[in-house]
Amino acid sequence: MRILTGVQPSGKLHLGNYFSAIHKILNYQEKADLLLFIANLHAITTFSSKENLKENTISAALDLLALGVNPEKTIFWVQSEIPEVTELSWYLSGSITVSQLQLAHSFKDKVAKGFTPGAGLFTYPILMAADILLFSSEKVPVGKDQKQHLEITRDIAERFNAQFGNILTIPEPDIDESTATIPGVDGAKMSKSYKNTIDLFGTEKEIKKAVMSIVSDSKEIAEPKNPDESVIFQIHKLFLNEKETSELRNRYLAGGVGYGDLKKSLLETVMDHFAPFRKKREDLQNDLGYVNSVLNSGKEKAKSIAEKKIKEVRDALGIYPFSIK
Repeated sequence: MRILTGVQPSGKLHLGNYFSAIHKILNYQEKADLLLFIANLHAITTFSSKENLKENTISAALDLLALGVNPEKTIFWVQSEIPEVTELSWYLSGSITVSQLQLAHSFKDKVAKGFTPGAGLFTYPILMAADILLFSSEKVPVGKDQKQHLEITRDIAERFNAQFGNILTIPEPDIDESTATIPGVDGAKMSKSYKNTIDLFGTEKEIKKAVMSIVSDSKEIAEPKNPDESVIFQIHKLFLNEKETSELRNRYLAGGVGYGDLKKSLLETVMDHFAPFRKKREDLQNDLGYVNSVLNSGKEKAKSIAEKKIKEVRDALGIYPFSIK
């Protein structure tokens, strides 16, 4: 089973990334053929500066390796290092309609929140399809918000295959409904775009500020609190086993504890959980030569796969190396 997933370097990794995507990555690398890339081309849809893009790409590599990505078990590279993906994106653009792209939830949501849409944001699903189809991915872990994009990928592949032959693998989505959408500090989906995240590798001061800003209601300390309506509880339970979750739920229901103390308890859990990862990241920061060698090795492995598939697509389209004599 070949699994493919990507992480955008559009800012620091946060709890939403960790529980909705990185957990899956770490599980898959133990039992599947896993391909993982840093999606720096996708990040250009919200481009700020070349300095930020470079810094965020390096940071994403450090973060993922610190969290447990194993280059011996996972092909790990930077998206822009494989130019075949943008070439395939152009070929696939003929297998999707403008009306389909106009219906993409991600595009509509960002526009509704005030983003100025460029063509890159509009055609984002095509580039995502190219990422997936170039590597003959059989299964793709996605959050609920990306499910529609994968459906678009399937539509593109089916339409392309119907016209040019059975060349592209039709991927299946893998969505964990229990962790597909992680709430941010404001209760909406946790997202860098919405600035409502709890970062994995921020300073202790930054993480404390984020945790203490989580929205809550106005119940007094003595009053019982509904854990199912509490953003604090919804985030905290992600770290807990069944017994610990039950105990925390009872603490909410019993009353006699304020939201400030509940936030402090969550902060302690977050800091304890990520302490070993933070240490490993510091070590990697001091050995960037190793990180570079990992990405170069992953690039060569990914390129070997990409070159074979892009040749099949070129041949199907009649795009050959030409020599005029």
